[in-house]
Amino acid sequence: MRPVWLAWALALAAGSFAEPAPPGDRKDAKIAADAVQGESSAASGEGVEYTLFNGQKVPPIEELTMANFETSVKNGNWWIKMYSPYCGHCKAVAPLWQTIYEFYYTSDPLQGRTKSDKPDLDSPNSFHGYYDFHFGTVNCITSGDLCDKLEIKAYPTFNLYKNGEFVEKFVGAKDMQGFSKYLEEKLEGIKPGSRPLEGVKVPKAGAKGTDADATPDVSEAKDKNPAAGAAAGEKHNEKAKEAATSSSAVTPSETAKSSWKKPTPKKGPTPNPNGISVELVPESFQKLVTNAQAPWFIKFYVPWCPHCKHLGPVWSQMAKEMEGKLNVGEVNCEATPRLCKEAHVNAYPTIYFFRGGERVEYSGLRGLGDLISYTSKALDSDVKQVSAAEFKEMEETEEVIFVYFFDHATTSEDFVALDRLTLSLIGHAKIVKTDDPIMANRFRISTWPRLLVSRDGRPSFYNALSPQDMRDFRKVLQWMQSVWQPLVPELTATNAKDILNGHYAVLGILDRSRPDEFLQSRRELKNAALEWMDKQTQLYQLERQELRDSKQLRIEEAEDRDDQRALRQAKSMVISITEDSFRKGVHFAFVDGVFWERWLRSTYGIDVTKGERVIINDEDNRRYWDLTDTGNYIVPSRTSILETLPRVVSNPPRLTPKSTIGAFENVIFQIRNFGTYHPILSIIVLIGAVVVLFTVMKNGSRIKQFGGSNGYIRLDGKEGLLGHGANGGGKAD
Repeated sequence: MRPVWLAWALALAAGSFAEPAPPGDRKDAKIAADAVQGESSAASGEGVEYTLFNGQKVPPIEELTMANFETSVKNGNWWIKMYSPYCGHCKAVAPLWQTIYEFYYTSDPLQGRTKSDKPDLDSPNSFHGYYDFHFGTVNCITSGDLCDKLEIKAYPTFNLYKNGEFVEKFVGAKDMQGFSKYLEEKLEGIKPGSRPLEGVKVPKAGAKGTDADATPDVSEAKDKNPAAGAAAGEKHNEKAKEAATSSSAVTPSETAKSSWKKPTPKKGPTPNPNGISVELVPESFQKLVTNAQAPWFIKFYVPWCPHCKHLGPVWSQMAKEMEGKLNVGEVNCEATPRLCKEAHVNAYPTIYFFRGGERVEYSGLRGLGDLISYTSKALDSDVKQVSAAEFKEMEETEEVIFVYFFDHATTSEDFVALDRLTLSLIGHAKIVKTDDPIMANRFRISTWPRLLVSRDGRPSFYNALSPQDMRDFRKVLQWMQSVWQPLVPELTATNAKDILNGHYAVLGILDRSRPDEFLQSRRELKNAALEWMDKQTQLYQLERQELRDSKQLRIEEAEDRDDQRALRQAKSMVISITEDSFRKGVHFAFVDGVFWERWLRSTYGIDVTKGERVIINDEDNRRYWDLTDTGNYIVPSRTSILETLPRVVSNPPRLTPKSTIGAFENVIFQIRNFGTYHPILSIIVLIGAVVVLFTVMKNGSRIKQFGGSNGYIRLDGKEGLLGHGANGGGKAD
């Protein structure tokens, strides 16, 4: 019987190899409805050592497993196919995948600029060496644990990884044209300007060769610069020569020329086609917002919040106005608390603008006009390249413009860092880039890249000590936040803290109901601001020059005396004075005296209907000045402001201030300030007060006992307390 059982076992084993595995072999495996075509033994590397394409030997696509996945994909770009050998779609797509791999693997990325007719597939000038781009496959049957870890739910799935990090899932057409179009976009992003302008003509599936010089039947019409690609290739060739002795491929650097442009995103569906605010839940939020590039304006709210209820109709109207322009959504934090917690929502309502997985909080007013103004600016926040003439036109409408100067040596890393800044600048200022020599001459630019802000034509430069400083997002943004206000902005609820706190604020209280007077007053404020800044710059330069002269005198004196110790000390002196630390800053602003009437009347006692006024406010010390040294009110006049301001900012002020708070409140404020600025002395005083209080309380009982019925004080020979008898019946003289 044993031979019979053995025969049956062999027959069953053979049947298991011949029949497809049932769909339930992997609990999470399913065939995607949108997946087409599939897998072949050649792509799996079964029994195939090499294939031939255009007469060149091509190694099999690398098969990745749990053991080698992380170590393989941790460097470079990897496009990986996750498949099942039993999946019909996988089997159909396999020859396409193999052919597209062979086509690109044997391609010449330098387009004939190599020394030989055919590229050396093992050199840094090969496709893999030049782009650092690799193909891979994962068999989800033999490496089920790896596919579970990568959360693969359908076959075939094509994922892109960069330096070990997941980038995105391929969702295009699974045919030769779809694969090639996707690859061309990615390669163009890695090496801007290196891909053919018309695109490439891909072979048919299963082909063993193609004409490398053939052009596609339909041009891709891509925004590419062949000259930039040629220059990038030549530069890469130089690096390849240096690495010729090394067997390993050189990781290419990304070089962008002056024509580098941000890859144009694919046109997706029309945003907000119905003009409504979409209710989002965690699943739809992740799909539509987190994992997408389309911008979204989203409100986080709870139904019981009064402010949320008040915002509701305005939000719906704004969504209607944004029909076909911007996606608008809302999240109920009572129904989805975890999503709101992950979004760092701490108050209701909270409004975020999302784009490409990044976000910025909207902190402006919640009127319909304010929301529409913000969203309009958000949709027009990309970094545009401008000429000198275009920049001059912008200056007529924009008060604050950040300008990024670049040249042919500026890298793609610099441009990527620049693009990150746009989100934070929405609603504050415009940012543009230029390589126009006229612009460079106007602002005296001699090093690139360079960043400056132009406020009413007055430039202020970001001081970068190294190229890395230009890519330091937080450092650059911190500088931008310090200068993105106009020279004379309007004081609003959103910018009040930035303008008032930590600065003297020259505040013009103006009346919009009188347009001519209003415009004239604004012009006077702006002229005063420009003249004050010029004077402060001159004083700062004079002070710095005096410090330099003093240092030079010390050096010369030490040299004359041949005192090496004094010479070293003099040379080691560091002039650390900066323009920001030279003197407490002064900000200029204006406020609508009619709109803020109650606040102005209660804080400063000013009624704009009696005439426009100017005050100099010191919010840190709760004080202000509204009179000149002659006792007259400060008015919106350049002369009146500039005559009074130096007397106010001097230390101590030469004019008597007024308080913005009451007497009792001022005492509490002064005590708090004393503790803030003199913490050690405050602790000493507090300890002393506690000791005195403790001593008084400890000796209080003795004093009481001493003055009681059993004690007495003798005065002028009379008994009793102050001459009274012991029985209290005596009479004092």
